Amino acid sequence: MPVVAVVDTNVWVSAFLNPGGFPDRLLQLARSNRFSLVTSSALLEELQEVLCRPRIMRIRRTTQTEAVRFTRLVASVSEIVVITGALQLCRDPDDDVLLGTAINGRATHVVSRDEDVTRDPELARQLKAYKIEAITVRRFLKEFG
Repeated sequence: MPVVAVVDTNVWVSAFLNPGGFPDRLLQLARSNRFSLVTSSALLEELQEVLCRPRIMRIRRTTQTEAVRFTRLVASVSEIVVITGALQLCRDPDDDVLLGTAINGRATHVVSRDEDVTRDPELARQLKAYKIEAITVRRFLKEFG
């Protein structure tokens, strides 16, 4: 079965801030077609908004242009799926956007640094019904990288 992943915004932010780190490896693997990425307009908008926050821009000494470029790079290696926003599996609506993207994109994995996503047994049970596994960056890289 082909590996299809949706990557949480927190992972992409880390990839942007730490080129060469584990989250950045995900992007490099996707660019080399080692697995498929899915995302949604909502996740891309969230990513760009976070990357343009003054605190983030100060950490990396970056510009809005670089944030937009990075967001476009993620979009260019992803299939963009439509989500309705009606899904309510998590207490955090941002996580529901992520999970809705995974379900509508027929992802096999949700890659996140958020323990509400990766360690919640009830959520894991619900995702299993869709044949989706929530997984950390390191574990994903270990299994598929």
